Amino acid sequence: MTPWSNWAGTAKASPQRVHQPRSTAEVADVVRGVTEAGRRVRPWGSGHSFTAIAVAESDALDLEHLRGIERVDLTEHRVTVRAGTTLKQLNAELEALGLAMTNLGDIDAQTVAGAISTGTHGTGERFGGISTQVAALQLVLADGSVVTCSADERPGLFNAARVGLGALGVITSVTLQCEPSFVLSAQERPEPLEQVLEGFDQFAAENDHFEFYWFPYGKNALVKRNNRQPAEAGRRPLSRLKQFVDYDLTENLAFGGLCRLGRRVPRLVRPLGGFAAQVLSAREYADLSHRVFVTHRGVRFVESEYAIPRESLHDVLTELRALVPRLEHPVMFPVEVRVAAADDIWLSTANGRDSAYIAVHQFVGMPYREYFDGFAAIAAQVGGRPHWGKMHDLDAAALRARYPHFDDFLAVRQECDPAGTFTNTYLDRVLGQAIRPVRTAS
Repeated sequence: MTPWSNWAGTAKASPQRVHQPRSTAEVADVVRGVTEAGRRVRPWGSGHSFTAIAVAESDALDLEHLRGIERVDLTEHRVTVRAGTTLKQLNAELEALGLAMTNLGDIDAQTVAGAISTGTHGTGERFGGISTQVAALQLVLADGSVVTCSADERPGLFNAARVGLGALGVITSVTLQCEPSFVLSAQERPEPLEQVLEGFDQFAAENDHFEFYWFPYGKNALVKRNNRQPAEAGRRPLSRLKQFVDYDLTENLAFGGLCRLGRRVPRLVRPLGGFAAQVLSAREYADLSHRVFVTHRGVRFVESEYAIPRESLHDVLTELRALVPRLEHPVMFPVEVRVAAADDIWLSTANGRDSAYIAVHQFVGMPYREYFDGFAAIAAQVGGRPHWGKMHDLDAAALRARYPHFDDFLAVRQECDPAGTFTNTYLDRVLGQAIRPVRTAS
């Protein structure tokens, strides 16, 4: 038994076996053996999903040794990267090649396969999530066969596997469509919340990457505007001192202290939240894209996020703002608001519609159920789709109504994994139980 926990401590497991393959062939051998024995296997990434999606009940696949870029096409700006590579390592290797990801979220601890499988995204109304940058995937299916899929080769599998929840097979490598390195000009500053809401559509349209953080019990939001510049435009990175003061000291050390105080003395949460919103600082700088997209998160939290139709954003935020003062337990963490373009990936939260993303958080160890449940009920009124790696209680019946291609996905799943080798309790809930054939004595 090998104890395992995710980053937030919301999911734990003690699988009987942990396999550490060093090649695609070794992955195939493990999967084939697990299937023949009638067991189940789940691949491990870095544990940054808040759900139990990675929980391995008998066998776990640790992809630690499947790292790094294995092929590069500089003419097409494409790279093929091994599935266990973290986004942090990928970004560093791309920088050395003069390449960059088109869009990223603000955390880079996830593995490439994990980020793709759960629908990780950034922000920008003209840009999709990370999965939209996938040009091809290599997977090991339940019978141990190794297959490749792309828009031209096995397109049905490609449409499913780009956000596949690890339910179709084990991703062993990913071919990503990148672009030449570019600089992001960043402007981050506190602004009155009402002003941000009033101008939201304009701000999202006139900036390449726009988002804001709303601090409950405060009047200000922290607004981030990132705009793309050619690499030769020149970098103006934050000084080491400014970086230390703003991020390490203020956003992690000091904010973490406020959170721990609020957890210990709940009646102080509201004034502490108001204080945090008042002391937000402004900064402007320009740096290579991944150094702007990504922010170090040292304070642990739990999170639930829903993608909603873009036109529903203001109504949902109005109801959420009305919910927060009524909660029995106050909220210590800010709400994050982002946008993304529609895509055609079957289980992408942005499938078929331009989307706004609202993420609610709570400091780890503080009560969150009433808050998250209340937010889920608000999002449900507009057909909100939960992020696959963040906390929610929906099951297959509810999710089928929110995804036009839900049954198409299940058909591919049945073809790729007829015995339910890759399922676990979480997938049984969100996709329905896999139909496992009856094993008879020979």
